[in-house]
Amino acid sequence: MTETGAARPLAVVVDYGAGNLVSIDQALRAAGADVRMATNGDEIDGADLLVVPGVGAAAPAMERLRAGGFVAPVTDWVAADRPFLGICLGLQLLFEGSDEDGAETLAVLPGRTVRLDDAPTLPHIGWNQVVRRRDHPAFAGIAPDADFYFVHSYVGLPSSEADAAVLGETEHGARFVSAVARGNLLGVQFHPERSGTDGLRLIANVVRSAA
Repeated sequence: MTETGAARPLAVVVDYGAGNLVSIDQALRAAGADVRMATNGDEIDGADLLVVPGVGAAAPAMERLRAGGFVAPVTDWVAADRPFLGICLGLQLLFEGSDEDGAETLAVLPGRTVRLDDAPTLPHIGWNQVVRRRDHPAFAGIAPDADFYFVHSYVGLPSSEADAAVLGETEHGARFVSAVARGNLLGVQFHPERSGTDGLRLIANVVRSAA
């Protein structure tokens, strides 16, 4: 229960062996959510917010998602426009495929995951600015020039049909998409759970919206 006596929203985190789950769990709980780690698709039932974290490559991630029976429940969840947060690889998996290893991914958004173009260093590790194209509730109370923490070499490249979903962009060599939003879906290339006060505020905003 929250301080006002209202029930805390339930955030279900997809545990497919690809994410900093301890930090995500702590951040969600600090934001006012109860948390359940789901190791199979049936454990998504009853969630108010679905979180797909991730580090690593697309092909093994998709293998684990299929083995856990997650693919249909996750895509059905997004299709129903229920609150969703994808982090890092969890954002990249929303596209149709990955150039990293040729994997076919969830195909929630038109486009592909591609290698970060013209990058001065790879992987792109550290703090960098997310330039927002428009206001969004997830960024409420966060300064327009705020920096977030990144660790990645690949990025989602939306096709023209998905351009309206682009929420934020970041420069590391070339400019790349660092946040997408469509309805109740939010995907971020950075790690909010490792991004200090602003990252925790974003997670709190997402939890509040799910409640």
